[in-house]
Amino acid sequence: MTDTGVAQQISIFRSQINNKSRFSDDSLRILESVLASNDVKSLFQMRSSLKEFIRSESLSVIRQIAAKPVDQQLSVLEFFVRAFAIIGDIESCLALRYEALVLREHKSQIQQWLQVSHLEWLNFAEQSLESGFYAIAAKACDYALSCLGRNGVAESKTDEWFENLQVTEKINNLKNSALTLAASHSGTDSEILEKENS
Repeated sequence: MTDTGVAQQISIFRSQINNKSRFSDDSLRILESVLASNDVKSLFQMRSSLKEFIRSESLSVIRQIAAKPVDQQLSVLEFFVRAFAIIGDIESCLALRYEALVLREHKSQIQQWLQVSHLEWLNFAEQSLESGFYAIAAKACDYALSCLGRNGVAESKTDEWFENLQVTEKINNLKNSALTLAASHSGTDSEILEKENS
């Protein structure tokens, strides 16, 4: 793609996001296409510019949709999660994944189909730990343990009980590792935790 073509695609992508009109796969494909440049310097500059733009727009959009139906909120969150993944912004990607999981967790008290499984929380905790977000990994482990308790582990059949016991041990070990690492690091994921506590 020529420089002119890249500029046009970026302009289209920005316009769609600014107008809140196209939170779709088409917009994400445009984003992928503009990042297919072979010019390392240009690619770095584009990623940096797009990262700043998408971060700013995501915060604005999320505030605007706070009163919208939960499925619409989750759809927009998923769009930005994928957008951040495409540009390699792991921090923002994890932040919005966490926000989506917490939103589902809170809304599931009324809409049970939104309920987050302990395996979803465990998977998120593992990915957060691998990415260096230790405190948020520990919080995800707490949610995972809460899910296991909520689903009546004590009343499970023998095989299920043993399997859940192993999962509980795995989650506790992961949580302990996360807390140990968090104690020796500070500030890495405070922004994510602030979102959850606000």
